[in-house]
Amino acid sequence: MFSDSMSRSVPRLVLAAVAYRYGPTPVIDRVDLEIDAGERIGILGRSGVGKSTLLQIMAGLVAPSAGGVRLDGAPARGPVPGCTVMFQRPALLPWASVLDNVLLPARLSGRRDRAACEAPARRLLDDLGLAERADAKPHQLSGGQQQRVALARALASEPSILLLDEPFSALDPEMRASLRADVLRLARARDLTLIVVTHDLADVAALAARAVVLDGRPARIAADFALNDDAEANLRRRLGALPRPVSGVTGRAA
Repeated sequence: MFSDSMSRSVPRLVLAAVAYRYGPTPVIDRVDLEIDAGERIGILGRSGVGKSTLLQIMAGLVAPSAGGVRLDGAPARGPVPGCTVMFQRPALLPWASVLDNVLLPARLSGRRDRAACEAPARRLLDDLGLAERADAKPHQLSGGQQQRVALARALASEPSILLLDEPFSALDPEMRASLRADVLRLARARDLTLIVVTHDLADVAALAARAVVLDGRPARIAADFALNDDAEANLRRRLGALPRPVSGVTGRAA
């Protein structure tokens, strides 16, 4: 468990003895994790270890086979309030404009005053350098622009917890670095709890102040530690000190 946990406030999001089985196959086994409001956490592990499943359990999109999730001390059943997920693929509506894609959370929540919703949506697009593409369709955008629209859509619901499921993996290195910088800037400005799952050290080094390492079959927490200012060196040193190597963790942190 995180070494400073005794001195911290009551955690906002808690996973208690969470386990998950896919049919007869155990995927995750007894994960205990405490996350304070405003923390930035990177969850590392090889592809297929169960990171995305754990993220969906945190969001309340998947029910654990055992254990549970608590938000501000109360059991969370179903979608966790104030929590939104940015997935690996943008999943934009191809027939809708950029602006209408960003307005989708407002439509799904039943808010009918388009004018009131449109102003903050346009501000988000402007903040992400997409103000002039508000009327464009997704196929007219680059991959990086599509992911920025997905980020704007995620933030349009005004979440308190932003979960990232490897949303940078299909981008080239320059675009990855640029989008990570946008995510960090906007998360800090909104004091969001930020949780990213990845197998790439660069994502954790750029975004997180704490790293959680998943490993094993079924997956368990192999390490949980704070990152200092030299995140790359810190990550490599701590991963190298584990009793056994963590397979499938890649990339040069930058």
